[in-house]
Amino acid sequence: MRRAGPALPESRADGPAIVFDKVGLTLGRTDILRDVSFTVSAGSVHALVGPNGAGKSSLVKTLLGQTPHRGRLALDWPRAPQTIGYVPQALEFDRGLPMTVTDFMAAMTQRRPAFLGVSPRSARSIQAALERVGMADKCTRRMGALSGGERQRVLLAQGLVPAPSLLVLDEPMAALDEAGVRVFEQLLADWRIQGVTVFWVEHDLQAVREMSDRVTGLNGHVLFDGEPGEVMTPQALLDLFSTRPRLAAVDCAVAA
Repeated sequence: MRRAGPALPESRADGPAIVFDKVGLTLGRTDILRDVSFTVSAGSVHALVGPNGAGKSSLVKTLLGQTPHRGRLALDWPRAPQTIGYVPQALEFDRGLPMTVTDFMAAMTQRRPAFLGVSPRSARSIQAALERVGMADKCTRRMGALSGGERQRVLLAQGLVPAPSLLVLDEPMAALDEAGVRVFEQLLADWRIQGVTVFWVEHDLQAVREMSDRVTGLNGHVLFDGEPGEVMTPQALLDLFSTRPRLAAVDCAVAA
């Protein structure tokens, strides 16, 4: 892998800065997030790492407005608010459905019902997105016939339509093969040039070290935040993946 390059100066960024200020989330009697505070710079690639159950997906849902929370979460757009794209970790669907790659893209990216066909404008955007991820030659292939890595590329493609200014990625490299990783590296380079803000949840620590501008370690609360080469030390990673921050849950279990 190679580092995709430095972030653009903030004045050239098209995407927003994101401010998490003492964000908290409680489900039932369990604290999922506690006093989470950090800033994502406009036009940067900012990674979020942590163990399973650390609250990463909950923080993403909070950012996307799907979960109520305490504290302040603000998007500071350089101009009027623009498009927010989202690429989920995986796609769950009935693989027996006669749904082609183009059908899926149309259903995900156009307002017109997919059963009415693809509009000419959407068709051009879909074709361009599939070309960027190396999947244009499989546009008529059934989604259920694709490999895991190919489906992940299609998910990346749907995140490109319409062109986002803020892109939220939930472990996009999980199923990618080496060719897919190269596609993802190129996409990161393109997003930097375009000034897109990328908020990237990832489990591949080496990829984060090489391809992100800044990284936040989360396990219920923030354990570190900074440039990968400075904060991803062996001790910091050991602390991140061995900490058990669910004190409220432990207290409840003991009381029971």
